Amino acid sequence: MAEIVIQNLRKEFGAFIAVQGSSFTIGDGEFFMLLGPSGCGKTTTLRMIAGLEIPTSGQILIDGQDVSRLPASQRDIAMVFQMFALYPHLNVRKNIAYPLVSQGVPRAEVARRVAEVARILQIEHLMDKGVGGLSGGDRQRVALGRAIVRRPKAFMMDEPLGALDAEFRETMAEELRALHDRMGATTVYVTHDQLEAMQMGDKIVVMNHGVVEQFGTPQDIYDHPATLFVADFIGSPAMNFLPFEGGFAPGDVSVTLGGAQIAVPRLHEATEGRKLVLGVRPEHVTLGETGALRGRVLASEYLGTSQIITVETAHGPIKARAPSGQPARLGEPLALSFAGPRLTLFDQSTGRAFLTDANAGVHHG
Repeated sequence: MAEIVIQNLRKEFGAFIAVQGSSFTIGDGEFFMLLGPSGCGKTTTLRMIAGLEIPTSGQILIDGQDVSRLPASQRDIAMVFQMFALYPHLNVRKNIAYPLVSQGVPRAEVARRVAEVARILQIEHLMDKGVGGLSGGDRQRVALGRAIVRRPKAFMMDEPLGALDAEFRETMAEELRALHDRMGATTVYVTHDQLEAMQMGDKIVVMNHGVVEQFGTPQDIYDHPATLFVADFIGSPAMNFLPFEGGFAPGDVSVTLGGAQIAVPRLHEATEGRKLVLGVRPEHVTLGETGALRGRVLASEYLGTSQIITVETAHGPIKARAPSGQPARLGEPLALSFAGPRLTLFDQSTGRAFLTDANAGVHHG
């Protein structure tokens, strides 16, 4: 397959900057997610890698070759789109075979490779059917088959499951990841769904307003968000944010919040004179009779094996993930304590996470 290296990639559409200064590496055989809200530049980035858009500046290297100015036809990349892009007048077999037939591949080789793809995707029983009568999931399998049959260096997937309903999306996501693992393919996958990205990806790039905010493994990005945007975008419910002002020096291991001392990972930089934000995931909040902060139960959301309890405090509402059996009566007073090593401190003005023992080595954009 292929290693893909992105270096200082930039794309302008007139005065609008869609992508600015993106740099990251997609490892050979990785399932790589481009994640972010609508308009963040992820699809434009994908289209530049595929050769459907030419960068304003920067480089795209595939297996060491600079392809930045090469047309799509010379990059050996297959695209899979959300809307399937199948030929309605052809049956499943002919849809899958089309890329090979158009390249003049011998008929026997076409038949062999189409049969191989049908086995991989478990659609042998559909091969002679028209695509118009297929379910959304089966049509997506056919679209994948047409990409796979080419044996390209890499696959580019632009929200391929976006047109499916929620339940079937989860099933197809599992199938797509399993297919990737069997093939060992390099795959670049665009999505706005953070749960999909966390479930499927080996590595994730999080984009916002054309900028790479962070890249890394799903666990690194969840546990150690590099910016306030990433912390808010990744996780359901999102991270709790407690703004405050205070100054402390490198080496400090606690902050003062509302008169209470709260343990944090050891700081590597000073924060004097800055407005700060303390970030804590709901699962790192413990409710009880004693704790650093106090408040009253505002709401409780039952989730089966757990519940999300919202506590109103002097610093605003804080969500905690608690066992489903934990009592949480509206208006009940509760104390909150935090898992110190799992907290993140942010600069309120820049949105950047301060460097601590916990997040040393995290990749910012």
